[in-house]
This record gives sequence, structure tokens and C-alpha cells, in this order.
Amino acid sequence: MAALGDISRLTRLLFRQTQRSPSIFARCSSQAASQPKPVADDHEAVSPTFVNRNPRNLEQMALAVKDRGWRTTWPHREYYHRLVLTRSNHHVTAEVFHSDSPSPVVSCSTKEWAVKRELYSTRSVAACQAVGEVLAQRCHQAGVTHMVFHAIPWQFRSSSVQSFWTALKDGGLTLSEPRRKYIGV
Repeated sequence: MAALGDISRLTRLLFRQTQRSPSIFARCSSQAASQPKPVADDHEAVSPTFVNRNPRNLEQMALAVKDRGWRTTWPHREYYHRLVLTRSNHHVTAEVFHSDSPSPVVSCSTKEWAVKRELYSTRSVAACQAVGEVLAQRCHQAGVTHMVFHAIPWQFRSSSVQSFWTALKDGGLTLSEPRRKYIGV
């Protein structure tokens, strides 16, 4: 009954507005005004000597320099972003590191309450898959879509690491970086 009272009150208000100003409906039924022509202004012109100072753009175009490191080091350091999966006796942690920074850019762990409360065990295959799905979403939000994942071969055979890897792939991440492009060589 309250809904009918609200509807009738709204119709009365609308009817009063149409009686006060009938020009509203005349404006609505008329044809749309022509759009103004855009005017080229000297202040809006793009400088021909533009210098891009954002290093992330060069990384995404695969033009930035990658630190190669030594040939004897493992894992290789020729990357922009590196994914590290750590499994302890109680938790699973995944972190994405940039080549210039020792602190992680994006991370996810079963230590976080938002992830932990959805899981029965924080060490199982389902936990690795959940960490992979959440990390993929956070990487997309941060703008990181390509990264290097060097799993140790005897650890990669485990079903939990493979479920983590599949969750990242299904989340839209590419687990290899594009080859560096050399311009003018």
C-alpha cells in the first residue's frame, strides 16, 4: 500500500511541474541542437619533441634495458618482473618482484585473513589455486601482465605448483616476458 502512495505522490508532483512549465516537454520533443565544430588551438598541439620519462612504458613495449647479471647465477636476472612461489609447512606465499627493487610489487599469501577464511587448509592444492587466482587479479589491477616464473624442476611436478600455474594462466597472466627489442642495431 505504501508503494502505491509513493507512486501517486510522484505522479502528482510530475503533473504539477508540467503545469508550471510546459516548455520542458516542448524542448524534449524538439530536434537536438547541432554539435559545435571542434576548433584546433595552438595550445592543444602535441610537441614533436616529446620525451617519455615513464620507465614502465618502455618495459611494456620491451624496449627497456634488462639487467643480465652473470651467466653463472641462477635464477637468471634477465627479467622485468619475477614471480616467486614459497611454500612453507603452514602457508603458501606468492610475490612479484621488479628487477630494480628487493621489495615485492604485488604479493598474496594464505596468511591474509581474506584468503585464509575461504580455505579448509592453508597448505593444500586448493590453497595454491586460490593464491594464484587472487594474485592474478591483483597483478591486473597493478598493470603487471607479463612476468617470469622459474620453478625448480622437481618442485614444478607437484600438483599444487601446477594448479597455481594454471590459476595464473586462467587469470590472464603471461608467465614469460617478450624478448627485448633492439632499435637501430
